[in-house]
Amino acid sequence: MHRAESRDNMLVKSYLLLPMILSAFERDSAILSAHLRTPAPYLEVLETAAAVATTDLRDVRSEMRKRGIKVYEQNRLNAGIEAKFICRGYHERMLLLNDIVAAQAAIHMRRYLGLDISSFKSYEEQYQIK
Repeated sequence: MHRAESRDNMLVKSYLLLPMILSAFERDSAILSAHLRTPAPYLEVLETAAAVATTDLRDVRSEMRKRGIKVYEQNRLNAGIEAKFICRGYHERMLLLNDIVAAQAAIHMRRYLGLDISSFKSYEEQYQIK
């Protein structure tokens, strides 16, 4: 099969989500440092989480290169984020709805912050897709 596979779609999704997560960590760091008396411990947690997310983004980009995937256009729509990409010569399109983006970003942020995410089920687990 030459078209985008499940793993390819997950890479593109991560490629779209991780920069937003990093921006949220930066924004939250600025807010915390301006409003807390002793922000250092909180900022350290956010910096550590951002460092791990940055490493993940680097790994995602590397894997995308290996698999012949390139995102060539991203658009912010009222409904969500649209990405157009090439996967092994085929042009593909992905639309991530705002609700999905917010939910997925929140789960990833919790994981990066070291919180327990075991209560969250993946789409496949939730709908028993094999």
